[in-house]
Amino acid sequence: MSSMAMRAWFAFFGIVLWLGIYLTGFSQVHWLLYIPAAASIFASVTGICPSIMVMNKLFKPKQAS
Repeated sequence: MSSMAMRAWFAFFGIVLWLGIYLTGFSQVHWLLYIPAAASIFASVTGICPSIMVMNKLFKPKQAS
């Protein structure tokens, strides 16, 4: 689960992406831009960030000893 600060960042980032998509025009924007926009809002609402989970699996975080 994400901290409240990280969830707020995901919400801000997602809103900025959706605002950019809206201002550019929904029919003009490439479909690939919808993925991070939707994932950011999903992460802010649920506290689960799929991209962080994937990166943690790819690059194993070092354990503090």
